Amino acid sequence: MRQCLESCKDMKYPRDKFKVILVRDEKNEEDVYMMETFKKVFHGEDVGTYPSSHIENLLDRASTLESKQKNLVKRLKRESERETGGRLVLAEGAGLDPEAETERIGRWQRVQSWSRRAGIVQCWAGEMRRPTPSKLLLCLCVYGWRDLSVSSAGLLEVSIGQFTDLRLNHTAPTEILLRNIPVNVSFVLFHVHTLYQNVTVSLSKIPTANDSETGSDAGLLNELRPVQTNCSWYLASSDLNQLLATAVTVPYGEKDPVPGACNVEFSLDVDPNVYLRYNLYETVITFAPANLGSARGNNAPPCDIKREQETRWRLLYDIYQYFLPENNLSDTVLLAHLHRMSMVQAIMSNGIKLLTLNSEQMTKVSFSSIPGQGVIYNVIVRDPLLNTSAAYVPVHTYACNFTNVMDNCYTLGKASTRVFFTFCALFGLFICFFGHQFLKTEFFFMGFIIVGFLIFILLTRVTVMGYDGLLGVTSASGIIGGLLFVGFWWRFGCPHVCLLLVGLVLGFLTASIVFFTPIGDYGTFHDDTVFWLTFACISLVVPVAFLVSAKTLNIFTCSVVGSYTLVLAVDSYVFTSLTYITLNIVKRAVNQEFSSVYTSVPFQTNDFIMIALWVVLYVSGVATQLYREREKTPFPPTPYLLWIRDRERRKTNVLDPSYHLPPLRERILIRLAQFRDFFRRDQPTGERSPLLL
Repeated sequence: MRQCLESCKDMKYPRDKFKVILVRDEKNEEDVYMMETFKKVFHGEDVGTYPSSHIENLLDRASTLESKQKNLVKRLKRESERETGGRLVLAEGAGLDPEAETERIGRWQRVQSWSRRAGIVQCWAGEMRRPTPSKLLLCLCVYGWRDLSVSSAGLLEVSIGQFTDLRLNHTAPTEILLRNIPVNVSFVLFHVHTLYQNVTVSLSKIPTANDSETGSDAGLLNELRPVQTNCSWYLASSDLNQLLATAVTVPYGEKDPVPGACNVEFSLDVDPNVYLRYNLYETVITFAPANLGSARGNNAPPCDIKREQETRWRLLYDIYQYFLPENNLSDTVLLAHLHRMSMVQAIMSNGIKLLTLNSEQMTKVSFSSIPGQGVIYNVIVRDPLLNTSAAYVPVHTYACNFTNVMDNCYTLGKASTRVFFTFCALFGLFICFFGHQFLKTEFFFMGFIIVGFLIFILLTRVTVMGYDGLLGVTSASGIIGGLLFVGFWWRFGCPHVCLLLVGLVLGFLTASIVFFTPIGDYGTFHDDTVFWLTFACISLVVPVAFLVSAKTLNIFTCSVVGSYTLVLAVDSYVFTSLTYITLNIVKRAVNQEFSSVYTSVPFQTNDFIMIALWVVLYVSGVATQLYREREKTPFPPTPYLLWIRDRERRKTNVLDPSYHLPPLRERILIRLAQFRDFFRRDQPTGERSPLLL
């Protein structure tokens, strides 16, 4: 009511043509409260009063004849001007029983139809009509603060604690009306959600910064007055198309904590929203601290005066996460799953609890970004002393943009990425089954991985190169690294040194798998020093432990790493969480702020299929190579020594066919001559003259 009156007061309309009449009962405290509110809002406006019984008599007369209804409007205007000198008027009178009130409302509605023709602007169930240039009379009819059921295209009545799906239009705001709020409810949390389009929810038809919130997950908290039984909100969309949304009203009692009541950062006085931002590496949520609950009409406890158990500092905040179905960007699926993350019991049953913050910690939490994967976050604030709790407004993200022309949520996955990992998968499958037999090919692949990984980390940290250019330089560096690795093996032929480098790749993948589990989210490993020391130890322990059996280490590495490249290739076409085994490590290496991020990912149908495929390929590769290499020596001789031996043998053994081979320069010239002769036309032979008879 105060907001409605303030909006009337702020209207830019000539004062000599603008009058307000407030009709109310006087039998209860709420009526007195409304009268006092009216006087406070219009303080200094020369507020006057007269009995509402006079209006009742006029309404009784107006109900008899249609012509008298027109005269009633004129009479109301004349009496208002005569008794108050053209100033604002407050009418007060005796209360009515419900039946009489219903009859009176019906009579007033009949008068309302004629009031429109007389140029009267009315605020009726939140609907404002444009006035004509004549005298302006604004009638606010309040009967025990019961909102009247007036049919309107922009009015939607909702039930407490129930979800309502609605379609929002750009042309006009939609009013949401909640009736019959129980007396044991102290505050109501209302929030609305869309897929990605912004919606403005406000307490007034004209939103202001202090009473509105805009976003794809927006909510407001209403603190109820004594004996208040109705609440209303306004929804407006800036999207030109019709917008699908879902809204819910969640009630809380006087002992429940009030989400966002100790806000000092955001625009709303009481801000129950969870704010989210994301980039390629991390998704960050922030929220305002809560306060202890209070009964209707009582002042809320102070936020920051004392730090004792009797204040809000005893409150705890549980952070929950919920993953939407993979590869699904449907708005209907999102809105259906938001039901599971809006109320306390549903959140605890369906969400994943990641951590608990106390009131002295920052209300800010970071998570690993998963582009294309829908995630819902919410916060439950708990009062451990009273064993009560309340939920904030849930927020969701796909860590991508729906409206970009290129690289939007529907076109994730670059062509360069797919080409790169497809070639890696082909090499990897060959290495998985034949790596130990073709040792130089395996060493080239491992050198490609090691050098390419290091160059990618270095260039990402020190340059601002684009993704495609970065991938191209990484590929070229990996090829050079692979050739150097093969050259080292060919020249020196030290198997243990080469296998130590190969084993480091297996150790890296093993350490990545360890930190991919919930162990990686332990608070201890949020410290970079502890994390990287632990990671390095695991990476070194694995090759050292298997170095006694170098052949087994090499076969295991070929099978595990080679089969995992297929997982990476599949992810470039269809999302799977297994890529984040190594991707989380890459993110932490290139981004210093990633250390505080929680790296949980969903495990759904695609992930279980890929795990099964990975295991099958690994077991098959190990079994195949162990069977093929069971009777062979662990490693071939040094290639350089074999080349020296063959060269000396060709010099001394004339019976060796290779002894008679011409030098390399002559062999190249011979090959070039053969290639040139291939395109030379054959010359005809024999006599060309015709035969003589």
